[in-house]
Amino acid sequence: MIDFAGRNNSLEIFGVNLVGVTAENGRKVLITAAVLVLVPLFGWTVSKLVQLTGRITSRRVAFWTKQGTSLLVTILIILMLISIWFDNPGRLATFLGLITAGIAIAMQRVITSVAGYFLILRGKVFNAGDRIVIGGVRGDVIDLSFLQTTVMEMGEAKGEQADSPSVWVASRQYTGRVVTVSNAVIFDQPVYNYTREFPFIFEEIRVPIAYDSDWHKAEEIILAAAKKHTLDCTRLEEEAIDELKRRYFLGNENPGPRTYWRLTDNWIEMSVRFVVPDHGSRGIKDAMSRDIITNLKAAGIGIASGTYQIVGVPKLQVEMTGESAWLPSPASPKG
Repeated sequence: MIDFAGRNNSLEIFGVNLVGVTAENGRKVLITAAVLVLVPLFGWTVSKLVQLTGRITSRRVAFWTKQGTSLLVTILIILMLISIWFDNPGRLATFLGLITAGIAIAMQRVITSVAGYFLILRGKVFNAGDRIVIGGVRGDVIDLSFLQTTVMEMGEAKGEQADSPSVWVASRQYTGRVVTVSNAVIFDQPVYNYTREFPFIFEEIRVPIAYDSDWHKAEEIILAAAKKHTLDCTRLEEEAIDELKRRYFLGNENPGPRTYWRLTDNWIEMSVRFVVPDHGSRGIKDAMSRDIITNLKAAGIGIASGTYQIVGVPKLQVEMTGESAWLPSPASPKG
């Protein structure tokens, strides 16, 4: 009643031939199941070893070793499945043509995301741990997969608070939200990298100084605070700029803090421009602000603020229609 006696030695039950259910295909199914279990298990074992070694070696090296392992596991599974099921090259070519056409139509975004993943690897768009802006999300890259990039979101400046999505932290510090972004966005939108090849950013602090203050003394105080807290950054910045000039067509950039003056209706706005690392800029600006306020106060220089001068008051006329009950009675004459 049940026997492998049908066409092409396929399974036959009560005289009904089950097309494709053959002993050979059964063996292929068992081998396929073994591949789908053993190869991912191998990848999982390697990733665990990578995590253990990552505590000793560089975290970035461990991350990319994990990425390479995932890619190797995927390639091995695809090649082994093709070898198991398509022993005839002609059938393989036909199958690949049909499946490629179907995938291209039904999974366009998925294919674009995978292509974006390889572009990120090949083009070195960003790396694990880099601080980037991708798809409108600002933060540090904490994971990268074939389809998505995972970012630990950071805040943004007050002038950008109205941008979508809204962020309540008015500085480049973590908000606590983990955001996933499709890799496909790198084909449609720019990716801003705070870290790649130049791990510094330029910052500014603006201080309003009154016109009747000692301007030059105020400038000395502001510039001294910037040099004090960014001395190490300035040294590293010079080396990084020299390396950028060697690799790219980069114009001259004067390293080190520098002040700029701007005249306004109410005060002289002194801006100090300086370089800080891609992480920790808020702490540096906080220390500089404290020094600037303390030293300006010690020098008798105040920070200007908006003031208004009243040049005239209109005449007031009061008309009383009757004697008020609360008015005191006139004093009686003495003697």
